[in-house]
Parts: sequence; C-alpha cells; structure tokens
Amino acid sequence: MAKNKKILIGEAEIGVIVGEENDYICLTDMAKTKDGDNRSADVIKNWIRNRSTIEFLGAWESIYNEDFKVVEFDHFRKEAGLPTFVMSPKQWVEKTSAIGIFSKAGRYGGTYAHKDIAFEFGAAISPMFKLFLIKEFQRLKELESSQYNIEWDVKRILTKVNYRIHTDAIQQYIIPKSFKPKSKQWLEYADEADLLNVALFGFTAKAWKESNPQLALNGRNIRDIASINELTVLANLESMNAEMIRGKMSKRDRFIKLKDIASRQLESIKGIDIMKTLRKDNPDAYIESPKEDEALSDFDKGLKKMLRDKPKE
Repeated sequence: MAKNKKILIGEAEIGVIVGEENDYICLTDMAKTKDGDNRSADVIKNWIRNRSTIEFLGAWESIYNEDFKVVEFDHFRKEAGLPTFVMSPKQWVEKTSAIGIFSKAGRYGGTYAHKDIAFEFGAAISPMFKLFLIKEFQRLKELESSQYNIEWDVKRILTKVNYRIHTDAIQQYIIPKSFKPKSKQWLEYADEADLLNVALFGFTAKAWKESNPQLALNGRNIRDIASINELTVLANLESMNAEMIRGKMSKRDRFIKLKDIASRQLESIKGIDIMKTLRKDNPDAYIESPKEDEALSDFDKGLKKMLRDKPKE
C-alpha cells in the first residue's frame, strides 16, 4: 500500500508517494519553490512542452511502459519546442498512456512524477535544488530502510522467544517417548524445526544449505534471510505447533495443519513486505553523516549544514 511522506528542501515541503515498487514525487510542490502557488502549474507546463523534456519522457516510457503509444509520442516530439506547441501532464498521459506522471486530487493532490522524472524536473528549477532533492530523497529511503531493519530484528527476536516455547513442548512431550538414544535425541528438535521450515519455506534447513553454500559458509541460515512476513508467520507456527504437540496430535496431522496455516497467513499479509531480505550490507542507517567535516568537500559541507539546520518534521 502506498504511503504519503514529506521531505524538506530548505523550508519547502515536497510530497512523496512511497509505493511497493516505485516512488513518485510531487512536481507541484517542487514548482511552488520557484514561482509560488499561483504559477506552479505554468512552471510544469513550460517544462513539459520543452523538446528535451518530451524526448526524456519518451525514452523513460519506452523503457518502463509496455503500453506506451510511440506513434503519438513521435508526433509530440516533432512539435515540441515550436511556439504553437502546448502540452500539459494530463494531455501527455491521455494521448500516450504514460505511467511516469499522474495527477492526484484531494489532501495530497498535485502532479506527481516517478523519481527519475522528478529529478529531471528538479534541474528545471535549479541545479542546486536538484542536488538537494536527490540528497533528501536518499535520506528518506535510508531512514525507511532503518525502520525495516528494526522491524526485522523485532520479528527475529519474537521467533527466538517462541522457539523456546516450541522446544519446551518437544522436551516435555516428544523426548520422553523418543526411541532415539540419548546422544541422538537432539535430532527430535531438528526434525520439528524442519517440520516448520517445510511447512513455511518448502524445504529443510539441510536442503537450503546445499542450495546456498556461500551463505551457509558465512554462518547464515534460512531464517536469517527470511522476510518480515515470513518471520511473523514462523513465530505463529512455533506457538501453534507447541500447542498441537501438547494436544498429542500426530506429526503428519500437525504438518498438514501448519502448512495450511502458513499459506493462509502469508496470503493475508501479502504486500506488506516486498523485500526478499531486510538485511543491509551496511547495518548502520544514515542519520547524520558519519564523516568528519574535514573529510568533506566545501560543497558537501554546505549540504550537510543545510540539512542539519533545517526545521524538524
């Protein structure tokens, strides 16, 4: 589900729609920084009627939009730049079936464009504005990533807590009836862990290691690379399996039930997490630049000072 965010460029608030796959930035908010509220639509129209803009938009749509109407685009490209050529975002979308720009009504209304296009529009305001926009957008994404990492860690901790409940049930109800010698009883715990792995992921821990030897050599396991959604369901399965063990349900019946539960719960929360894994190569989220001022260029010092001194949301 898309979320509405705000980034600050100086004192100007710029709306951002953060989607599951793509992010869109409000061109209307950006245009207001140049000529104010009353002229923002004109700023966008003047930009979009430019020949270089039309060519850029056409190139972007050709790459990302299978339904882009190339014939209509060629017509606009020939007319672009002429004194008689008039264009608006609405006309561009209606005539070419473009997806890179759209208009939105309501509280967060305005003309929005994919971040690639919005960065290009930023240059029409000023090169400095474009750089500030890119910097602040990157900051937003890094903070967002940090929040995902925190949530991942919380879910990982929860699965470990529930795993204790799981192993206690095994110890109390399965180990006393095990036919394995005492030195091999640890296999009962591994079997039950793999019961959950197969129900949720579709394969055992051993099969995962054989398919991912490099990750295994680095000390990673199947649960270390699980998504937030998978960890959420895994925590539920651990608790449910513990109760079914206490209820003396057979292993076969437990597996059938757990697999059905895993499938239904994953479908219910589908779309909340679109990432395969939420671990970053660099675990330190960007809050403030870790560099010392002496190591920064004069330009980066100016950017850092601006971002540090700006009003907080």
